[in-house]
This record gives sequence, structure tokens and C-alpha cells, in this order.
Amino acid sequence: MPDLELRLGDVHAAVAGLVAAAERVGTAWTKPRAPGKWSPSQVVEHVARILEESANVAANRPSQFPTISFFLRPIVRLLVFKRTLWRRAFSKMKAIAAFVPATGSVTPAEGCVRLQGALTGFEQACRARAASGQDVASSMFGRVSMADFARFQELHVRHHILQMPGAA
Repeated sequence: MPDLELRLGDVHAAVAGLVAAAERVGTAWTKPRAPGKWSPSQVVEHVARILEESANVAANRPSQFPTISFFLRPIVRLLVFKRTLWRRAFSKMKAIAAFVPATGSVTPAEGCVRLQGALTGFEQACRARAASGQDVASSMFGRVSMADFARFQELHVRHHILQMPGAA
């Protein structure tokens, strides 16, 4: 569990970075940074949804993540999950419809509260799964360690910090 606590601390730090970036955007909160891109409000909503659904996965509850064929999961685990961990960065991917927010919170403060709530749920689910001694059973990647699952979420959050105005 020490590895998990370290990784959850990293997720917490990444979310804090996203919250700080969100608090700096000012009037750009609901404005997409470019045509076809998300607004900071939508970015925060997307990350909150991913954390909530990842909490569902960790808690072995149904989630909105797609279910990939049992036979393809090792390939997807290697090409997406493990590759992300090895590179310490997310590749450019399109979000599935369930994670593409049409809008987000009205204000940065509301978005940050939403994000913190999603983080709390994710941390609780991860700790409960780790206490059971079981790995995460992902419908996309198959069985992965709890620490790696948390690290993947951290990298996802950091990926989205770069999409906030003024970041980079």
C-alpha cells in the first residue's frame, strides 16, 4: 500500500495543479481555446467524469468506460496503459462520447469543488480496493495494479493541465 499512497499523493498534486490552472483562467473559463477545442470548464468536467468513472472501476461497479474484448485487453494494456506509464505522458486520443462534456461548471470555483469531490471518491475507492488485496479489473485493460491505475489517472490529469490557458 505504500506505493498506492505515493501514487494517490501524485494524483492529488496533479488535481491541485489543475485547480490552480482553473483558478487563473478568469474570463476564459467558458471559452474554448481554439475552434473545436474544449473550454477550461469542459476540461475540468471531463477530468471529474474520468475520476468518477475510475472510482467505479476501482470499486468494481459498472462504469461508462467501454468494454474491450477479453482477448484484446492485453494488447490495449500494452499499447495504451503500459505505454502511457513508460512514457510518463498521455498520447493524443479522442474521448468517448460519455466523457465529452457539452458544458461544465459555470464558475471556476464550482468546477474546483466538483473536481475535488471526484478526487475524494477516487481516493476512497482506490484505498478500499487496495485493502481487499485485489488488483483493478478494468473493462479496457484487464487486471492492473492499484498503484499503476492511480499513476495512469495522475498522468491523465497532468495531460489536461497543459490544455488550460497560460499552461505550457
